[in-house]
Amino acid sequence: MTDVDTTLPAATELARFHERRETTVAGPTGSLALVNTQWIDSEQPIYGVPGIWAPLSAGESGLRVTATAADNIVVDGTLVDGSAVVRGKDSDNPSEVVFSDTVRGFVIASEQGNYALRVWDAASEAIRDFGSIDRFDYNPDWVIQATFTEIPGGTTVGFEHLQENGAIRDLVVPGIIGFERDGHSYELAAFWFGQLLQLVYADATNGDSTYSVGRFLYVTPEADGTIILDFNRGVLPPCAFSYNFNCPLPPKQNRFPVAIEAGEKNVLKQDGTLLH
Repeated sequence: MTDVDTTLPAATELARFHERRETTVAGPTGSLALVNTQWIDSEQPIYGVPGIWAPLSAGESGLRVTATAADNIVVDGTLVDGSAVVRGKDSDNPSEVVFSDTVRGFVIASEQGNYALRVWDAASEAIRDFGSIDRFDYNPDWVIQATFTEIPGGTTVGFEHLQENGAIRDLVVPGIIGFERDGHSYELAAFWFGQLLQLVYADATNGDSTYSVGRFLYVTPEADGTIILDFNRGVLPPCAFSYNFNCPLPPKQNRFPVAIEAGEKNVLKQDGTLLH
């Protein structure tokens, strides 16, 4: 998701991109640090951290935590001794929760308006076991110039998610990414992720040489509608690093019948075996 440094050969820049990826996923709130995501629909404890957690009134952002000073929960810099509101990431001023020197959390919101606490541990077992992100060598054949055709007002495409038993979420797709390759025409659906388009895709390598769920690619269309798909920058989804992520799955139009031998492959332990 980092801009390409055009002063460097592509393979060298890819190596630097890869190094930054490995540093990021092993960071204190990187994908390997996520140890729990627990949705709260009633007053309840949360596995692995102290306090009793409860939803707020409808329309309010976040959760309420009740704890004693001995629980050592710090919300927005203040030790909780009684109860405190932990504002969600959908708030203009989201809260941060600190449980210890290595464990912290924040609250996320669903499209339906309920909330979960995510817990991150900078000393997680996954971080301790992590060795590397396996990847293909740079492959210039998978740097493709495509065309982004905007759809006025956008359209919706149904995406399944890994932990939702086939339920479909309609996500807004602002346009279609199209190109032709080896006699096949592709029209791909991507949704906005901040200022970038997130392409969730699968190909014939999944479950063989690459992670079974698929991969992500983040791209930016140019003003003239051209868009570069550099599949060498295809990355593993967060759920490849922690089971506590609920990743979108590739929709039908984003499933390639061919092997895309470019980009990241799998997460490896220090002994070279698969992390998951």
